[in-house]
Amino acid sequence: MEEGCRPASTADLPRIAELNRAVIEELSPMRGGAVWKAREARAEPLEDGLADLLDNPDARVLVATIDDTVVGYAVVHLEYLADGSILGVIDDIFVEEGARQVGLGELMIDDLMTWCEERKCVGMDAMALPGHRATKNFFEESGFTARQLVMHHHFGP
Repeated sequence: MEEGCRPASTADLPRIAELNRAVIEELSPMRGGAVWKAREARAEPLEDGLADLLDNPDARVLVATIDDTVVGYAVVHLEYLADGSILGVIDDIFVEEGARQVGLGELMIDDLMTWCEERKCVGMDAMALPGHRATKNFFEESGFTARQLVMHHHFGP
């Protein structure tokens, strides 16, 4: 079994969209997931938005593979800050349930970190929903620490 990651291509877009739909399905029922879905999740048609990222020099889209089968993906973009510095922002990083715990997330995060460092980013941000311990642990093991907590008050039922 050979694990790897590589830059995504146009041919990967249907599979990445399928994986993105799996992310939305997985995160939506979690604490904070409903607002995340309405605010931060990618909108349909997913393939169009992802295709735009492939052509964007300020974004990197990766796929994770096992024996050349795409089982995960990651997206980072550059955010230009008011002081002139650049921040790398991880929008997506996901590996299918059955392909987790074999190092694919680490391969992708290492690639994204290298890409951001090459672009002189001052750091990287990533999001984890409250209570999603596996995601929080993954980012902490990759050297991330919390820099901001977003508090939310829900109105309604």
